[in-house]
Amino acid sequence: MIEVKNIHKSFGEAHVLKGISATFQPGKTSLIIGQSGSGKTVFIKSLLGLHTPEKGDICYNGKTYSKMDTDQRRNLRKEIGMVFQGSALFDSSTVEENIMFPLKMFTNQSHAEMLERVNFVLNRVDLNDSNKKFPAELSGGMQKRVAIARAIVMNPKYLFCDEPNSGLDPRTAILIDNLIQEITDEYQITTVINTHDMNSVMEIGDKIVFLQHGIKEWEGTSKNIFKTDNKAVTDFVYSSNLFKKVRQAYLMDE
Repeated sequence: MIEVKNIHKSFGEAHVLKGISATFQPGKTSLIIGQSGSGKTVFIKSLLGLHTPEKGDICYNGKTYSKMDTDQRRNLRKEIGMVFQGSALFDSSTVEENIMFPLKMFTNQSHAEMLERVNFVLNRVDLNDSNKKFPAELSGGMQKRVAIARAIVMNPKYLFCDEPNSGLDPRTAILIDNLIQEITDEYQITTVINTHDMNSVMEIGDKIVFLQHGIKEWEGTSKNIFKTDNKAVTDFVYSSNLFKKVRQAYLMDE
């Protein structure tokens, strides 16, 4: 579980995060949404320890990050998986080498042990026999699956995804959403996703946190979001006629 308690983050005179609190539970996919400039990226980077809030606490399973020493932070890093927006694969390395990278960095496993784990996660993301391929030989969706495999190779407690569907066609985006949700449920990972994809919100939004101007404007589930009267949320979510029709149909069914 991750607990965020009243965090503030500024850059010079720009007050980006303004007292955000939230709780993210194991086995749930939590989505961070909001317009550009709302503070989503700074928020997720703060959770990752890449930014240090001036005020407030971030706790991992009851342990406050700001009070951890270097060894404790390194051990926490071993428990975190990250899927970057552009996949961030090493172009000159094979799929196998990309996925094995965290194991080489954080473990003392033998090559045989690491290869066994690599093959296990490749099978989990349905990319068997892709070990020796290079990223350039893979489609965008396959690259994202390699990125997910790398993110879970250390069997993390926490998984962070930054725009995992960026640049993907709708069908592939749904496959990636389903894969992330399945892995989250199967391994009871605490998953936090930074996204603009409203289909993701509707399909895998166990918890949704809506940020606006650095403030947590609203939180709820994909079902709650259909019912809210919060104007900032409705303006953001139902900016397209499609989602307006979806909401109308949902409310009629209620």
